[in-house]
Amino acid sequence: MSDTNRQWILANRPEGRPTDEDFELVESEVPDPDANEVLVRTRYLSVDPYMRGRMRDEESYAEPWEVGEPMRAGVVGEVEASNHDDFETGDIVTGNLEWAEYSLALGSELAPVDPDLAPISTALGVLGMPGRTAYFGTLEVAEPRPGDTMVVSGAAGAVGSVVGQIARMSGARVVGIAGSDRKCDWLTDELGFDAAVNYKEEDVREALSGACPDGIDAYFDNVGGEITDAVFANLNIDARVAVCGQISLYNAEELPTGPRKLGTLIEKRARVEGLLVGDFAPRFEAATERLGQWVSEGELQYEETITEGFENAPGAFIGLFEGENVGKQLVEVA
Repeated sequence: MSDTNRQWILANRPEGRPTDEDFELVESEVPDPDANEVLVRTRYLSVDPYMRGRMRDEESYAEPWEVGEPMRAGVVGEVEASNHDDFETGDIVTGNLEWAEYSLALGSELAPVDPDLAPISTALGVLGMPGRTAYFGTLEVAEPRPGDTMVVSGAAGAVGSVVGQIARMSGARVVGIAGSDRKCDWLTDELGFDAAVNYKEEDVREALSGACPDGIDAYFDNVGGEITDAVFANLNIDARVAVCGQISLYNAEELPTGPRKLGTLIEKRARVEGLLVGDFAPRFEAATERLGQWVSEGELQYEETITEGFENAPGAFIGLFEGENVGKQLVEVA
């Protein structure tokens, strides 16, 4: 084990899209665990769009990071030292830890990862927070039914790609929206989506009219903005909208004023519901078990974009807003 620990701290609050200057790499000694603490060596670090909100000094559902302090993320790592009865050296664990090569955590803040179930990286993706978000958001918020048409924006991401597959298992016809022909081909050729729209090359409203000739019964929203405006124009009566993310707006210094869409909800008697996966925490274990079964049976496919090297974590995060990743974006640290 190294004597030196590297950490990424928030150097500045970004204005607009984050840049490399908003992050600072610092070194310190590897800490020793106190009573009930565990020292974890990071193997994989997750970067996620919601983290952009934590870089603002604003009240939100996630507490903002302080300038000069380490940022935090989902981590899968190996126990290096333990003063907690539930964990011993060599165990693989996951938790919300610092952007660091080594992190301390209370044992109660960690969960074991079974390396025999699937590659350990999946604990941050299809079998972790993104997979559980897709699971509950699809089945209990968007509620696709046999014969429905469901649209998923951000469909080639960690959440959206799982959403579409679960909707297909539920008997719905699924249309994905993504940002390249390569991603659209992956959705239809590999994941079984019925159609896909490249929002960078097509008029989304017109393309959705062609891809959804009978309208849209359910919509899983990961992006917001003009894409969601286009979806709303095609909603059916009694449509359900699950609002999971708004990545198109995360870097905006001032939120744009767009078409007023609440009138559409009156006309269509549609339901719009926000989604935070933490609300389903008491049922995480059951969701992970079912997702794991689907993966092992080949019913649920997943993709990971892995950036190698702890020093490249900020670039991997910034790349989320360029649409560089397919599936779950991870940083391989060790």
